Amino acid sequence: MAAVTRVDVASRYLGLSLRNPLVASPSPLSSTVDGVRALADAGVAAVVLPSLFEEEIRDQQLRAFALTEPFEHAHGEADGYLPKQLTSPDSAARYLRLVERAVAAIDIPVIASINGSTLGGWTGFARRMQDAGAAALELNVYLVPGDPRTSGREVEDRHVDILAAVKDAVSVPVAVKLSPYFSSTGEMAVRLDRAGADGLVLFNRFLHPDVDPERLVVQPVPGLSTPSEARLPRAWIAVVRGHVSCSLAATTGVDGPQDVAAYLLAGADVVMSASALLRHGVRHAGVLLDGLEEWLRRKGFVSVDQARARLAVPHRTDATAHARAGYVAALDAARRSYGPALDA
Repeated sequence: MAAVTRVDVASRYLGLSLRNPLVASPSPLSSTVDGVRALADAGVAAVVLPSLFEEEIRDQQLRAFALTEPFEHAHGEADGYLPKQLTSPDSAARYLRLVERAVAAIDIPVIASINGSTLGGWTGFARRMQDAGAAALELNVYLVPGDPRTSGREVEDRHVDILAAVKDAVSVPVAVKLSPYFSSTGEMAVRLDRAGADGLVLFNRFLHPDVDPERLVVQPVPGLSTPSEARLPRAWIAVVRGHVSCSLAATTGVDGPQDVAAYLLAGADVVMSASALLRHGVRHAGVLLDGLEEWLRRKGFVSVDQARARLAVPHRTDATAHARAGYVAALDAARRSYGPALDA
């Protein structure tokens, strides 16, 4: 029997050396030390912990200063949506203990995360996360401008200001998790890259509350991502790949090895997964990695670096014209596929 040729799947993200390009993104699986250990044992190359919310940071600060006035949340995303175990009086301190214990339990990088929308107390807690041993930080800037008078530039400037403040406070790498809703996603990526971002994560999946017409209530409806949702982040990764020097992480829509391969071809440095691991169990990480290696061998690649960015938009290509051409081609394909149905 012929020996199976090994391929090199070693990757780099945020300047960190990783054993492969698969990263566990925030989920209930990474909210405990046992869960983090299980993810590492399953083969992932790094783990991003669930976010510490700005509301929790500011709530702890208010208690520290013995303020008795009710705390008015900076925004409502966490109000009523956060699990009760994350909103207890010592939740921020518990998060730091999770960072410390997770770092001690595994031999792969642990990335801490902060979720918020204002400058708030990010910088102080960013330093404390670094001191607790986090290899890097992920800024999950969850900003939904509910005030229609808020301009797009204000939203963009807020992201840059938060990044700058945190970068000034810590020495570990800092990634920014982006929304897909900027009017010019490419320009935003370039601004953050120039402002010092070590990495960009594309994209954040905003919570979309739904209306229950029977109970007459608005309710949060969390859901796992599907492969069809990967098209948008994959398209933007392919566009910005040649225009930024920072790392690019792909997230959303990863279910099988082919989804990992597609993201790498588009130009992702690492591929993050949470939904697939929740849906299929942590051992699915091994399925993703084995499938990736099999695909690399089948396509004749000796390393993941050889495949990465093969299908990214070439740097000197007019990306606007490139996207427009793809749009026209898609419409033409739709006419050929569905046009006969109209005549039937």
